[in-house]
Order: sequence, then structure tokens, then C-alpha cells
Amino acid sequence: MSSSESFRIEPATERDIPLILEFVRGLAEYEKHLDKVEATAERILKTIFGIDPAAQVLFAYENDTAMGFAVFFYTYSTFVGLPGLYLEDLYVKPEARGKGVGRALLRYLARLAKERNCYRIEWAVLHWNESAIRFYKGLGAVPMDEWQVYRLSGEALDRLAKE
Repeated sequence: MSSSESFRIEPATERDIPLILEFVRGLAEYEKHLDKVEATAERILKTIFGIDPAAQVLFAYENDTAMGFAVFFYTYSTFVGLPGLYLEDLYVKPEARGKGVGRALLRYLARLAKERNCYRIEWAVLHWNESAIRFYKGLGAVPMDEWQVYRLSGEALDRLAKE
């Protein structure tokens, strides 16, 4: 299958929670962080399918088999005064890479962004993931080299919250 139009993109539903966890573990293994996965079915149910969803999940299907997924949420640009999409995860099963699954998911997100008046789509990529970097640059994405990502979590987050 060479055309990314041959993949069906569907939003995940509650029945997909085991599949979401399977893809999260696949991504974590690929990124060499399987030991850091703490997601559970209960957490996914509450945070993605609960009253105030924190993110949305899409699956790309080839026939009836999920071959890739994307997890995203909305952001906001104060400078532009418009929302954006943040792509938290994009993962394609090894056997489906190079077939257009990632492109199909990103095309779907681009169309969704335009439909919802979003100004941009942003994401992060690991420095060592050269194949992903080539793929993203091939789409016309540009690295935001002037920005440094910071994270506050664990004990540091707990400490600040208690001040």
C-alpha cells in the first residue's frame, strides 16, 4: 500500500483503551523508555474519555488492523490569539513504516487544525530519531531551535506546589 489515502483514520473510543495502552508501550519501547510507562486503563478512561478530556487519540487502520496512532491536545498562542494542536505522540508499528501511515495521521490532523481555526501544529522529537526528523522536514516542518523545552515533575513539582 503506497498511498496514505488507503488508511482509515478514526478517533479512539473507550473500547480502544487496551489498544491505546498497546501503542503507548510500543512507542515507549521504541524510544527506550518502556520502564517509564505508568499509564493504566483507569487513567486513560479518566483523562481521555472522562468529563474533561486532556487529549484525543486517533488510530490509522489498514483494513481492520490499527497500524499507527496519534495523541494530541489543544494549545493556545497568546501572540496570535488562536488555538493550536500539540502532537504528543505519533507512533507507527514497525511493519507499517514507510507505507504512509504517519503522513495519513498528520494529514488528518492538518485538516482538523484548519477546520478548527488552529494556527499551527507543534511537537517534539528526540534528537537521535533521525528518520522521524527527516520525515518531518520532508513535510515542511521546521525545528524551533531557539526554544528549549523545560519540564517540572516529580519531587520538584511537589515542592513548588507546596510553597
